[in-house]
Amino acid sequence: MLVARLLELDAAGALTTAHVRAGAQVGGVDVRTVWRWLEAARTEGRMEGRPRARLELSDHAWQALAQAGGNVAALHRHLLEAGDEVPSLASLHRVVRRDLQAGRVLPDRAVVRREREEQQTRQALADLALAGPREGNAAKTSAPPRLGPEATSGLPAGESGAVAGVALPAGAQLVRTSSVRAVAEAVGQAMAVQGAVCVFGDPGRGKTAAVRMALGEVPPGWKVTWVPIPVRPSVAGMRRAVFDALALPGRFPHTSALADAAVAGALGEARVLVVDEAQRLPVPCLEYLQSLWDHPGTRITLVLCGAGSERALARLPQLASRVVAWQEVPRLTGAEVATVATGFHPLWRTVPAPDLTWIDQSCAHGTFRTWAALTAHLQNALLTTADASVDRALLRRLFQRVAPPL
Repeated sequence: MLVARLLELDAAGALTTAHVRAGAQVGGVDVRTVWRWLEAARTEGRMEGRPRARLELSDHAWQALAQAGGNVAALHRHLLEAGDEVPSLASLHRVVRRDLQAGRVLPDRAVVRREREEQQTRQALADLALAGPREGNAAKTSAPPRLGPEATSGLPAGESGAVAGVALPAGAQLVRTSSVRAVAEAVGQAMAVQGAVCVFGDPGRGKTAAVRMALGEVPPGWKVTWVPIPVRPSVAGMRRAVFDALALPGRFPHTSALADAAVAGALGEARVLVVDEAQRLPVPCLEYLQSLWDHPGTRITLVLCGAGSERALARLPQLASRVVAWQEVPRLTGAEVATVATGFHPLWRTVPAPDLTWIDQSCAHGTFRTWAALTAHLQNALLTTADASVDRALLRRLFQRVAPPL
């Protein structure tokens, strides 16, 4: 307003130094600043200040901050050592505080370290995996095969080529058991009415794999989105998790209203929203998911999966009443063990069926995750031990690694 009035006086030939001094006094700035404003208005037609560039932290910087336990000063030292263009420490503090208030969740340092160590362990086991039959005292080895759609019954693959969300020993394939078929039927019923489905059961029974296999081939026009649950979930964290899972363009909005509007717009098309480990969600987060389902502009089927997810839903009857299918994933039955084990990995095809039943009764107890862990240990033992064979003595030693101490 001040610059516009001064320009009017200048156009009329009535602008004087006294006007500029008075304008500086009104605006609380230096006289030279007012002259610069006038010059910018004359030459550029700009009446306001230049917009300041917004400082943003990269995903790599956020990972470094998480590994430093949220220590911004440690992040500043890390960026200096990396030779990057580094803002001041005060600016870093301001950016981190701004993004955390906007809903960004900083993972716990112990969780980040544990996930990194688990990933390194899985990679090491894959690198040691058998690639073919033993010849003499040596074993042929090669890089672990990447599982494609033909090995996983149409499951979506991640960027690295591995099956997203399912950890398997090298060479293993997912098997369509009776539980997988039951989960597929339950999810299909929920999609037919755009309702909710709860997949529950004890840990390690293959709930996540069953849901992924069920959603491997959705009808045309449907999309599937997996929403990861943040560490110490909160409504702000879940809002950010849903926004990121939908891969919406642009940066995360700075207000919850804008974020909710963007998410609701993306959920206007037919979509399955899958929340794994749903038992970790507190009631406010479940209420947020219910609000997405209840929004008049959304068309979603909600799949809540996890050991104890049925008990978590019991804490919110409003959402539990919207569940059209409660599907438990039970243990493998004795009749299924031989078929599932031999279909899961070729190592078990040389083991007699009575021995497979003995393994299940002695160690695995119908738990699919235990079979996967035992497979990885068996691969490693056959590779690293000369003249090793799959017998009960070797298996008993491996049972001690798989079974938790009493």
